[in-house]
Amino acid sequence: MPRVVVDVMLKPEILDPQGQAVANALPRLGVSDVASVRIGRRIEIEFTGEPDLDRAREIADKLLANPVIEDFTVHVVTADENAGAHS
Repeated sequence: MPRVVVDVMLKPEILDPQGQAVANALPRLGVSDVASVRIGRRIEIEFTGEPDLDRAREIADKLLANPVIEDFTVHVVTADENAGAHS
């Protein structure tokens, strides 16, 4: 069943302390080729019928993201795309 995915990220000009903490820890794991890390959220929405991107954008704008400090994208993910995801 297709899902609508909302990816929420802090706006580029907003400091990301979680991302910075991860970036600072990477050298201790032997990773030295990462310039920066940003951490966000992924929300999956399943509608009872066909995926409704307009409704998902409205949900994201009013409930899932803080538009003052966060940006979001909305897209449909099919079962094929879900199968290729890494956990």
